[in-house]
Amino acid sequence: MSSFLARMGRFSAAHRLVVVLAWVAVFAGLAGVLGAKGLGENSPDTIPDSRSTLALATMSEQFPSDAAQGATLQLVFHPSDSLVTDPATAAAISQLLAQAADLPGVTSVSDPFDASSPYVSPDQTLAVGTLAYGDLTADQQQADYDAALALKQAAPADLGVELGGNLVPLGAPEQGLGEAVGVLAAFVILLLTFGSMRAAGANLLASGVGVVVGMVGVFAYGALWPIGSNSIILAAMLGLAVGIDYSLFILSRFRNELRAGRRVDDAVARATGTAGTAVVFAGLTVIVALVALVVANIGFITQMGVAAAAAVAIAVLISLTLLPAMMRTMGVKALSKKQRAALTAGELWDESQHATTGFLNGWAGFVVRRPVVAILAGVAVLVTVALPMLGMKTAFSIPGGTDPQGTERTAYNLIVDKFGGVQSPLIVLAEGDGIAAHTADIEADLTAMAGVEHVMPAEINAAGDYARIVVIPDAGPIDDATTALVHDIRADEDAITGVHLEVTGETAIGIDQTAALNSALITYLAVIVVISLALLVLMFRSILIPVVATLGYLLSLFASFGASTAVFQWGWSFPLINAPQGDPMMSLLPILLVGVLFGLAMDYQVFLVSRIREMHVAGMDAKAAIREGFARSAPVLVAAASIMTVVFGGFATSTFNVAASIAFGLMIGVIADAFIVRLVLMPAVLSLLGESVWWLPRWLDKVLPHVDTEGHALDDREPEGEREGERELVDA
Repeated sequence: MSSFLARMGRFSAAHRLVVVLAWVAVFAGLAGVLGAKGLGENSPDTIPDSRSTLALATMSEQFPSDAAQGATLQLVFHPSDSLVTDPATAAAISQLLAQAADLPGVTSVSDPFDASSPYVSPDQTLAVGTLAYGDLTADQQQADYDAALALKQAAPADLGVELGGNLVPLGAPEQGLGEAVGVLAAFVILLLTFGSMRAAGANLLASGVGVVVGMVGVFAYGALWPIGSNSIILAAMLGLAVGIDYSLFILSRFRNELRAGRRVDDAVARATGTAGTAVVFAGLTVIVALVALVVANIGFITQMGVAAAAAVAIAVLISLTLLPAMMRTMGVKALSKKQRAALTAGELWDESQHATTGFLNGWAGFVVRRPVVAILAGVAVLVTVALPMLGMKTAFSIPGGTDPQGTERTAYNLIVDKFGGVQSPLIVLAEGDGIAAHTADIEADLTAMAGVEHVMPAEINAAGDYARIVVIPDAGPIDDATTALVHDIRADEDAITGVHLEVTGETAIGIDQTAALNSALITYLAVIVVISLALLVLMFRSILIPVVATLGYLLSLFASFGASTAVFQWGWSFPLINAPQGDPMMSLLPILLVGVLFGLAMDYQVFLVSRIREMHVAGMDAKAAIREGFARSAPVLVAAASIMTVVFGGFATSTFNVAASIAFGLMIGVIADAFIVRLVLMPAVLSLLGESVWWLPRWLDKVLPHVDTEGHALDDREPEGEREGERELVDA
């Protein structure tokens, strides 16, 4: 493969215009599809065949007369020093509700003191007035909500008014300063790493082109078939992450080859054949793992995996074709002025001599000499950070808004405290011939169940074979008691002869979605482990290295889970976080973290251990190979991980909870995997195991194909005089 990739790199360098035009054609074709079809509708990230979703479809068929209801808001009154029924307080509430009736968009306002439909808590400390709205445009939604919020804020403080609900759909706000700072910091790290503005810019440009082409492709697909918003988020994040890494690894090798005295074309070919081979296998590992999301058997999860895999594939192809063309264009100007001056003077760079100096070489020596200390310290840190994941809780959606301190959540919780889960009821659909004869028994059984606040009288459909019963739980929709209630109802679904019960409604659907995603996470993790072991055995021809690498990935993943739980669920303060805290994490977050962190972990693993194996195959003993390979690969790995840390750290400053939680989890995962697992645990464990780390059963050695990840075929075929002849020289 290294020979093939070297030829690909040489071709791309020699035919730069062809390569650029080819990518322009790909972009134009995808953009043409997008332009012709327009942006497609986002498909909901839901599971269409869950029990509650299927029951909802049946209920819609059997009870078709329900008219669609418009949006509503709630004015929740909880005076601090009086009852809502006190004459003066009641008059103030009625006056405020009269003002609410004049708000833009409001079609009606309910009276909480209306004897026919009161909305006052039994202890008379809470009253709720509902503001009903008609159909609203996007502009009207924001304007009308702002008007209602202004009324709430102008209300007398002693009324304790909160505004429940939100007319504005949840969406990500515009990118802020933090994201821009993260990208700028990434460029600074690249500039410090390369010492060349051109090289740093080429790295970001290549990865940026990959993200743009990949995302246009995803949107073009979405124009033909609906795709979920989380698929787009995962594809963009993973495409950017691996794109920067892949370009960095190949560009770094290209610069080393130039400094060693090779001509530009030869340096391009060799960098693409060596580092490019590692890029292909790292990318292939990630692609296979993402496509493996199909094992979850959940439509939108499969979509996520395929979209992200396509973004990774584009990043690999960009790094093997467009980047070589850019490297040929830069030539020796990819080097710093000092390096160009040395090259002009005929001073060739010897990587082996360079690797014997510097902090990272000293660090490698320490880890090799004290492997037990390094392992114990690294594992202790990761386990400590991971411990909070034992209390991790996920939810498909958070009722009452995403801000635990906001007025919407406060209003929601006040209503839950006094009226139970009236805002998110369970709907029990009972099926059976002559169902009316059984409704009294069904209602009695439901009322007797733990966690039930109230059971509404049953409604019977026209055919008389279905009944709809609204059950008000005494807790909120994501409370464990409500989940237990759903399971209890299903456990007794056939308790009455001739009757079958199903539970549906928004709350039941959320519970089912969370359970399905948690189950999919376990399945996916198991598949990831198998894929990781299989591909790493093929690449490194070792049994122990894949085991250590996979265990290290799991440790860094669990550290990411633990830190995310502590910060976003428990509410621990962290300097970067501006988003609301204190809620369970969204059910999809763990799967997103598994996919993206696996991609980055495999990048770091491949580029670290492939250089160690290269030294070992060249004849060094186990410990010397670790020190030499570590010193050669660690600087680039540190740069790649630092870039990802600052980029994800920038996105973690978002005020949008979903984006911030994803970015924070990725940032912690990168820090844990790159700086602890790969730079501490991996060399320490390899040193402790010694030569046995390269053991492979003979029968397996015969069966496995030989993969030249280190580019030895290029050494065998290197023509005479490749390092000689005319070179591009520049002024120092």
